Amino acid sequence: MDKNQAQQLIHDLFSQRFDPERHQYFLRNLLNHFEPRDGHYIGNYIPDAFKFHINQYWRIGKYVDPDGDELDLLVVEVKNLTKLDHARSALRNFAVNRLKQFEKEASLIAFYAQDDAGADWRFSFVKIEHEAYQDSKGKVKLKQQLTPARRYSYLVGEHENSHTACRQLLPVLSMDYADPRIEEIEAAFSIEKVTSEFFDQYKALFQKLAEHLKSQKQFRRGTETENSLSVSRFAKKLLGQIVFLYFLQKKGWLGVSANNRWGEGDRRFMRQRFEQITINGADYYHDFLQYLFYEALACERKEQTDPGYYARFDCRVPFLNGGLFEADYNWKNVAIDLPNRLFHNDEKNKAGDIGTGILDVFDRYNFTIKEDEPLDKEVAVDPEMLGKVFENMLEISERRVKGAYYTPREIVHYMCQESLIHYLDNTLNSHPTFYRDFDSNQMNLFRKQNRNGQLRFTKEYKDIRAPRKDLEILIRKGRLALENDQRVLNKGRETPTYIFQLPESVRSHAKEIDAALADIKICDPTIGSGAFPVGLLHEIVNARLALAPHCGNAKSAYELKRHAIAESLYGVDLDASAIDIARLRLWLSLIVEEEDYDTIEALPNLDYKIV
Repeated sequence: MDKNQAQQLIHDLFSQRFDPERHQYFLRNLLNHFEPRDGHYIGNYIPDAFKFHINQYWRIGKYVDPDGDELDLLVVEVKNLTKLDHARSALRNFAVNRLKQFEKEASLIAFYAQDDAGADWRFSFVKIEHEAYQDSKGKVKLKQQLTPARRYSYLVGEHENSHTACRQLLPVLSMDYADPRIEEIEAAFSIEKVTSEFFDQYKALFQKLAEHLKSQKQFRRGTETENSLSVSRFAKKLLGQIVFLYFLQKKGWLGVSANNRWGEGDRRFMRQRFEQITINGADYYHDFLQYLFYEALACERKEQTDPGYYARFDCRVPFLNGGLFEADYNWKNVAIDLPNRLFHNDEKNKAGDIGTGILDVFDRYNFTIKEDEPLDKEVAVDPEMLGKVFENMLEISERRVKGAYYTPREIVHYMCQESLIHYLDNTLNSHPTFYRDFDSNQMNLFRKQNRNGQLRFTKEYKDIRAPRKDLEILIRKGRLALENDQRVLNKGRETPTYIFQLPESVRSHAKEIDAALADIKICDPTIGSGAFPVGLLHEIVNARLALAPHCGNAKSAYELKRHAIAESLYGVDLDASAIDIARLRLWLSLIVEEEDYDTIEALPNLDYKIV
């Protein structure tokens, strides 16, 4: 298959609603061959643990690569679109369950939802990650209980584009001369390739925008250094604001018709408005973006019957507050010239893609609001990428001065978990301490009354409510145990099939642990782009959700996140642009959980918390 045919095949599959026949045709060309299977599983053939999420699934084939490694091919219909977007851990666990059932290590799975008939779907690669340990005889074995798996997914369908999938799957699809190895298929789901490509294009946008702004009088009022900082701050903030709006339009929160629910907006709102404005001969920045930023999104409209309705655009736009859309200049009286060609043009980039404007570049990529978990990654632009962009936008000399170095996600994940385990251990457990409180009796140490001359401990006792090793299971694997433990509670007892996976000490002290997590205070004195606070936010919420069945806390993930952002997280940095990105990531992490489409709460103001 030549390059053009392969590109067309990928586009036809991934830019449309899920089609089983088209999907199988694609797999035959991607893998060159596979052994067909005709397994259709429904009703009682679906494990009890997943009936809440899964309607039915098909096992359509098995592929054996040149090394003899096997790959299962599945199609899974989930109950609704919400499951597709939010039940990521459950869908990954279902994939692992089926891999164990069919004795495979990896699978390619198409996940689609029943309620939208596959208009938006996921093309996933899932691979079991075995965890090694030593048994009592010193032999190394692999753990089966709570075994994690990694899932990498392309966001595809009618509301997505196929640029990234085409760029990364094309080499494998074009490889007719040899059957692909499983590691080559896995490499086609690489997040790093997307990050690198997106950063290169984002940096080019920043440089072009900054170069254009330098000549304008608004940015020539101070010293050369001050002017340069002013240009850089404006350019970075503008790109950040537009990226934020791409995440919002992904949620369907922009361009909602009057009296319609949030979530029913135009998924191409930014592009559609550009096309409308240019037809009318207007200016995209002056006549649209400024009003969207500094009026529609920044000003509350309480007095209206429909508070979300914005008459100038004849549609609903949410009031978000939060500070991101507060103007840094008198936007109604100061004219900043940003011609339409900066947003859309017909130039070619180095890769041969047409269009080097801001909208051209962003339209090529899939956006996901979910911050990737270490075990579940979407091959798309996510908020975490903004941190990488920030760090890489700094020159090497500037990085050294500011100490701005991007910390990889896996390391952030590990450090956040270790910090929480240590915090909970100190909060819940009383260990013997080797000091005496400094008080009026301290001088007795130097007098004869202290007969043996020894220093007594303030805490000579040991009160361990939840051993550290049990707290480690909660923090590291609690999210994997959640559904299992809820099933045990629903049954009212443990059975030979289902036993509690959270330790007894954690279950019996769940209320105290939950309270400790609710009361935690976290400050990052070099917050940068917010990697550590965002990482801790996810760990706190995951742990509290895992504890919920045992402590009676019925709060949703959204409520838990909002509480943590409002009450627990603080940060400081020297770089104002870093602060913008850190706040942006915290807001996005909250927005992803907002599912009440009747009302959208204003974002918490972080002006005094992230500074």
